[in-house]
Amino acid sequence: MKQPKSIPRATDKLGVLMPGLGAVATTTIAGVMLARRGLAEPVGSLTQCATIRLGKRTEDNSPFLKDYLPLASLDQLVFGGWDIFPENAYESAAHAKVLEPRHLDPIKDELSQVKAMKGAFNPEYVKRLNGTHVKEAKNKAELVEQLREDIRTFKKDNGLERVVAVWCGSTEIYVEPADVHQSVEAFEKGLQDDDPSISNSQLYGWACIQEGVPYANGSPNLSIEFPAAVALAKEKGVPLCGSDFKTGQTLMKTILAPGFKARMLGVQGWFSTNILGNRDGEVLDDPDSFKTKEVSKLGALDHIFQPKKYPQLYGDLYHKVRINYYPPRGDAKEGWDNIDIFGWLGYPMQIKVDFLCRDSILAAPIVLDLALFMDLAQRAGFSGIQEWLSFYFKSPVHAPELYPEHDLFIQHTKLKNTLRWMMGDEPISHLGHEYYD
Repeated sequence: MKQPKSIPRATDKLGVLMPGLGAVATTTIAGVMLARRGLAEPVGSLTQCATIRLGKRTEDNSPFLKDYLPLASLDQLVFGGWDIFPENAYESAAHAKVLEPRHLDPIKDELSQVKAMKGAFNPEYVKRLNGTHVKEAKNKAELVEQLREDIRTFKKDNGLERVVAVWCGSTEIYVEPADVHQSVEAFEKGLQDDDPSISNSQLYGWACIQEGVPYANGSPNLSIEFPAAVALAKEKGVPLCGSDFKTGQTLMKTILAPGFKARMLGVQGWFSTNILGNRDGEVLDDPDSFKTKEVSKLGALDHIFQPKKYPQLYGDLYHKVRINYYPPRGDAKEGWDNIDIFGWLGYPMQIKVDFLCRDSILAAPIVLDLALFMDLAQRAGFSGIQEWLSFYFKSPVHAPELYPEHDLFIQHTKLKNTLRWMMGDEPISHLGHEYYD
């Protein structure tokens, strides 16, 4: 990744395509529509709410990111997407029941204009859903071509030069990387042969890359996290990032665990359980889809605590994650954590966390930020894996020779320092020795 000499400004409209026009996508779209009318605040979005310090603390120079960076504005965003159900964005949002009528009613007409394109869907990969609004094709290669045509039509119909995509669809069954994922040629052949290792989400990722569309994977699915996709993205000049939005319980883990490690407090056990009743909960009720999510959720603690380096503190950590489908709760997920820690001389202590969160409310600002940052990355000339966006993900995509960075505070520092470097300003080390010379 080379430092850009200059970054073209976002002078035109930006298309934002979302595979999966369900709760997360419609909450994002509705929030943006409300915010640009001045009817609500985009709380949780770094691009809209956060500042960035430039220079020394004594200089008091901390502009808002949206003023510092040449980002697309909310007024420039045009939304579209695919879904396996035919509802428009208003109908889908009303069905999801994340947002109250006081937020949906003022934007009903505008929201209703966002209509779902037919999805590329094989129920083999998401067993708890039966889509009625799906594409038909002789093989997966033809499905990719139909998705590419959708992208071209979306651009033409809306007068767009730039488009980004953020996966907001369901968690698929667990898929391991296979030979078909190792090269562009092997993947293209696999599409022709209907290779079973190529899942629904990979079709969208491949289509977007082929069309030069930056792609962010908000799920734990194997979507673009394999050598063929990265190679094609580098060839086409397309930024990629993922995977699995860091929203509820894992967000809390990546806040708390770095604190325990920083103080060298031991952790003996971490038991996590969730109840949720939205479509995500229904899908995760299938053991094969749950395995995909479980792998994503379990990885953070192991990389933060580094048990091989600190066996006396974390070598015997028992980490368990459960997710239970409970329809009455809807999108208002509840996550319980019981954490058994120990301190001086090995004396035990306990911490209990009960996070009554709203999954889509926490995910929506992530979708917005990723759309704006990925567009910025492409205009800056970046392509392939964008590890600096790890801040937003449970399972950050990274270079094969590296371990993933899960510590939220290191991720946040990396994100802001990348933005400073991108804009030609000095990264901040927080050393500060010059104040005391």
